[in-house]
Amino acid sequence: PKMMTRKIKLWDINTHITCRLCNGYLIDATTVTECLHTFCRSCLVKYLEENNTCPTCRIVIHQSHPLQYIGHDRTMQDIVYKLVPGLQEAETKKQREFYHKLGMEVPGDIKGETCSAKQHLDSHRNGETKPDENSNKETSQEKQEEDNDYHRSDEQVSICLECNSSKLRGLKRKWIRCSAQATVLHLKKFIAKKLNLSSFNELDILCNEEILGKDHTLKFVVVTRWRFK
Repeated sequence: PKMMTRKIKLWDINTHITCRLCNGYLIDATTVTECLHTFCRSCLVKYLEENNTCPTCRIVIHQSHPLQYIGHDRTMQDIVYKLVPGLQEAETKKQREFYHKLGMEVPGDIKGETCSAKQHLDSHRNGETKPDENSNKETSQEKQEEDNDYHRSDEQVSICLECNSSKLRGLKRKWIRCSAQATVLHLKKFIAKKLNLSSFNELDILCNEEILGKDHTLKFVVVTRWRFK
């Protein structure tokens, strides 16, 4: 027998893909690990600055450091972008306008996609290369870069890691440069290895006297905590 298909209106599933705090579609979906309720990251972070409970079920996330118990939900965000037409494109456009307004560089992933697409289109318009030749050339270039180039091409962030505890010794080289997509957890593991600590959980990383969540990317920290510094 033929399988029956039934169309479902987006309205019927809106409650599952919208943020309870802003009532908009989820952007940078972030889930509370204690109860698995999901919100926009910016909405949830702002809410947790003054609260330590889940906005939906009111369960206590953590008495003092709730931001360390939330995580980016890539699966949910992919679902939202696939279900809502034009949402991802509109959000990408808003991000570009936001960074340009602040006089900051557009993040590497957005900028890279734009540049590569433009170069690909220009090459075909000008008739410089044939599609097959262009494809082979890109493949060979990628292989060569994998073999020879060990430098990252994504957006970078320079940070200073100062030790403010008498129980720990400071790093010999406190200035480091790494990807903007690196997380606070990556920094914790890096410091723990450098200081020969048994566990990175013994560490807290602060910015402006505020403890940062382990899932925060350095880009997020720069934009939300260090924008005008």
